[in-house]
Amino acid sequence: MQFKSTFSVMTAVFGLLTILVTGCYALYPSSSEVVDLTPANFDRLVIQSDALWIVEFYAPWCGHCQQFVPEYSKAATALKGVIKVGAVNVDEHKSLGGQYGVRGFPTVKIFGADKNKPEDYNGPRTAQGLVDAGFDALRNKVSAQMSGKKSGGSSSDGKKGDPKDVIELTDSNFDSMVLNSEDMWLVEFYAPWCGHCKNLAPHWAQAASELKGKVKLGALDATVHTIKSNQYGVQGYPTIKFFPPGKKDASSAAEYSGGRTGSDIVNWALEKLAENVPSPEIKQIINEDTLKDACEEHPLCVVSVLPHILDCQADCRNGYLDILRKMGEKYKKKMWGWVWAEAGLQPELETMLEIGGFGYPAMAVMNTRKMKYSILRGSFSNDGINEFLRDLSFGRGSTAPVKGASLPKINPTEPWDGKDGELPPEEDIDLSDIVLDDIDSKDEL
Repeated sequence: MQFKSTFSVMTAVFGLLTILVTGCYALYPSSSEVVDLTPANFDRLVIQSDALWIVEFYAPWCGHCQQFVPEYSKAATALKGVIKVGAVNVDEHKSLGGQYGVRGFPTVKIFGADKNKPEDYNGPRTAQGLVDAGFDALRNKVSAQMSGKKSGGSSSDGKKGDPKDVIELTDSNFDSMVLNSEDMWLVEFYAPWCGHCKNLAPHWAQAASELKGKVKLGALDATVHTIKSNQYGVQGYPTIKFFPPGKKDASSAAEYSGGRTGSDIVNWALEKLAENVPSPEIKQIINEDTLKDACEEHPLCVVSVLPHILDCQADCRNGYLDILRKMGEKYKKKMWGWVWAEAGLQPELETMLEIGGFGYPAMAVMNTRKMKYSILRGSFSNDGINEFLRDLSFGRGSTAPVKGASLPKINPTEPWDGKDGELPPEEDIDLSDIVLDDIDSKDEL
């Protein structure tokens, strides 16, 4: 018993010393599904949203909090697309801890039907316990919303979608919008008078909003646009067809086999997307849209800065791009964005991510949702990058906040033409009109 007590004290002291030496840090990395909550984003993300949230208030030095990390992270992954999971570092943000009466760590609260009166979670510190509590709160929230309606309607999982995110399809635009697109599509064939279609509408809009930038959702009135509804054998309403990403034709369509709630549609679509996701394109940053597309439309973006073309000619640069393509293929199911820039052309980007100071090539991975990034410290090679990305996938590795908390200004540049670099031609100097002094007349030193 004496040994156990001494060991516990030593563990606590070691943890405290670690904090003192390394400074304040977060328990959940940028790649985690656990959202980093701060006074700057708490009201907007949690209080003002329609989503149900499970929020942990923790201190980095707390041993129980550290032990809780794997289970809490597991619950966040399991609840992805259904219930939001976040965490507040009370050491950094004492005002939030005080606002919600946090007296010990970890404290977990569920922000459900009444966001101003969150419920304390007192269940087991396991992923299953958190998931069960989350679904209990979700059912209560849905029941409260249903009881407040005059007529019986279908709930959309407590989330609202924008109907404008559902793309209107017709006989005339179907092929160009769906078949000629590289995107993954879910298409609903409906009839305006169909009750089941009306019940599906809010769920379909919710899923369209949540999947925006990843999967496109469309709707076609099969009573008006009969050519396409007949082509795809639509016999009842609503009928949902799945069109995989990449090149496709009319025969590419498959039946949707998921549920009819917003979260069911989202989860089914993301699973299919992971199965069918093509290898990512490694894009050169030539304007602001390139960076925004890679970083704002994906969970993480991998940003590489390659040597100047005069320091590393075409063969050299293509070697680095081949490494990035191999890594993009290996991690394609993560659905990350991949971009690169030439050294010196995007100084604000390099400064923001603190890359380039150790030489080129350099790499950083950024999470624009949390505005955090992590730098490749190892070699820019298959093994070095793989180890770096693998650690991020498992929630390991150090992160830092993005300077300015926003994407930097991008200098518009011309895309690389694939050729070697050339020095600018030197001007020929005509010496015929220059009178030189007689060298022999000069005194020698």
